[in-house]
Amino acid sequence: MTLIAEDLLLLLIDDVSGRLMLDRTRLDRVLAGAVLIELALGGRISPARPGESARAGTLVVRPAGPTGDAVLDAALTRLRSAAPTTPARAVEKLVKGIRETLLGRVVEAGFVREQHGTALGVFPTTRWPAIDLRHEAALRGELSAVLLQGQAPQRRSAALISLLVAVDAVPKVVATTDRRALVRRAKQIADGDWAGDAVRKAVDAVNAAVIAVMVATTAST
Repeated sequence: MTLIAEDLLLLLIDDVSGRLMLDRTRLDRVLAGAVLIELALGGRISPARPGESARAGTLVVRPAGPTGDAVLDAALTRLRSAAPTTPARAVEKLVKGIRETLLGRVVEAGFVREQHGTALGVFPTTRWPAIDLRHEAALRGELSAVLLQGQAPQRRSAALISLLVAVDAVPKVVATTDRRALVRRAKQIADGDWAGDAVRKAVDAVNAAVIAVMVATTAST
């Protein structure tokens, strides 16, 4: 099974041009958040509990064996080195190298291919046009059923929608003539009671990280 972060990345690559739909700063953080959410959904991290030595509001890595997935296990190692930590710091802890790692995985899986070129004949570029769209088509179909037809979301689809809401990317992924209704439905799901406290904190951390990046970018310009 693909990771939530891999599914999210596939949705945020233009199938024809192979271009990334988000700037890399926001993309890195939403991908890191997707990994954090996956760990929370699997019970690998959770908020500090009453009576624990960790400060309230921080995330604690729970004792367990390896997940069997290299990305998730590497994330747990990073989080253990900083634990306990706030959800926002956890997102930043997972940012480094996440985009490159996940792009390598979706290339290796045969979903996209890596294509090198130049812009203006000088500047090197890399794109990832689609090769096999079957998995992504199934994802889009599931999201469309939830967002346009009112189907109840499963936890993974709710997680994807919440992450897309965080970076204002829902209309980039699901096509409709009524954008307002689409965004409204997506926000209802993102704010809904579909996951536990750990996942909610992870989603909120992604939102906070993206907002912080946008504010910093605006201030610098």
